[in-house]
Amino acid sequence: MDRQQPTYAADRLLREAAAALAAAGVPTPQVDAELLLAWATDTSRGAVQARAMTGGAIAAEHVERFRHAVARRVTREPLQHVTGEAHFRALTLSVGPGVFVPRPETESVVQFGIDALRATAVPEPIAVDLGAGSGAIAIAMDTEVPNALVYAVERSPEALPWTRRNVDAHGGTVRLVEGDLADAFPELDGRVSVVVSNPPYVPDDAVPIDPEVRDHDPALALYGGPDGLDAVRALTETAWRLLVPGGLLVVEHAEQQGAGVRAVLAARGFRSPETHVDLTGRDRTTTATR
Repeated sequence: MDRQQPTYAADRLLREAAAALAAAGVPTPQVDAELLLAWATDTSRGAVQARAMTGGAIAAEHVERFRHAVARRVTREPLQHVTGEAHFRALTLSVGPGVFVPRPETESVVQFGIDALRATAVPEPIAVDLGAGSGAIAIAMDTEVPNALVYAVERSPEALPWTRRNVDAHGGTVRLVEGDLADAFPELDGRVSVVVSNPPYVPDDAVPIDPEVRDHDPALALYGGPDGLDAVRALTETAWRLLVPGGLLVVEHAEQQGAGVRAVLAARGFRSPETHVDLTGRDRTTTATR
């Protein structure tokens, strides 16, 4: 007779994991525990919560995978590096060492670009993502505005494999090139309807406190010079060159940088620079018209 494999109570596993994560300083220990167990069991967070509430059990092979994942997260390795994926709008993106992990706040940033693309009368509007990273912004525009022609540039040799992997996984229609955002796409000068960028904007001396960011996000994607706006200045020049008259520039930045970004855009000649808050009420996005 086959010996029955041992199982473990889901609620107890979650309690133990959440306690270990809390002790390590993880900001959302219960959420992370549930997400890690969902990943370990190839289910959803909702399914894990339901199993815990109803006294459900977890098979031994999944428990081993879960505990190994929790041990990694306890070291403050990013959750997304442990699971190998990050969720962004309707996308599931592959991420890991060498690429910036997309944040929820960027979902509201790209919405400005998507709305502008949908509003244009051009049959095939062109959009450009300057500094693509994981590809989150470019792929979101590409998948949510099917008639748009989306271009993306990324210079990091560590990030590019992740960008390519994600573009390929979601249809491969983004036109991705390796290069610097400062001189990207001269062949598109004066033809682009929307430019979106989440550039590096952390001031050089403002080292992040969170180990997940400080120790794991690539410096190339974080730091933007003494005031954090070096990349913003560069992309502003590029956007001015690329955009059609009336085209829209969308820039993500830190909550303290709205006035500085507006000043950079206005100095270049962009019209109506305006800063918008994210879902937490923090200044996050500045838009302006060519």
